[in-house]
Amino acid sequence: MYRRGHWGVSLLVFAPVGLVFVLLGRPGFAVVGGAAMLWLSTLPDVDHRIPGITHRGPTHTLAFALLVGAVGAGAGIGLTSVLGGDRTTLVAFGFGIGTLGILAHLLADALTPAGVPALWPLSGRDFSVYLTRADNTLANYVLLAVGVCATAAAGFVALRVA
Repeated sequence: MYRRGHWGVSLLVFAPVGLVFVLLGRPGFAVVGGAAMLWLSTLPDVDHRIPGITHRGPTHTLAFALLVGAVGAGAGIGLTSVLGGDRTTLVAFGFGIGTLGILAHLLADALTPAGVPALWPLSGRDFSVYLTRADNTLANYVLLAVGVCATAAAGFVALRVA
């Protein structure tokens, strides 16, 4: 998918998570998590700019998602030492958002015929549902619209319940 499609899938994936954060009385986590998801939404495509790494190679795997989650956990440790607060919560939050952000990207790319090698290096098999081509402008905008609507619906529910 292209940038707008990745944004949409990230919003769609995060909407229920953000809603749970708000319902648990942690709206700051919902806002920061949503922003981080959007920021991470195209990170795996950095492979376009790294010589020697093929597109939809190592950066499009579960291993990469866990690596980014580990970096997020490290950021949680750093934030705890700067801001204080509950270290376990911030580490889990950082790991969860980092991992989920990359998984959302993999999900969006799995909609395309090219798919993703999610289990690399254990398997070179590409996973795909062959729904649409990555360059399909309509599909990218539809995914963005669905993500925005899911986020708006989660916000509406949060306001009604809270």
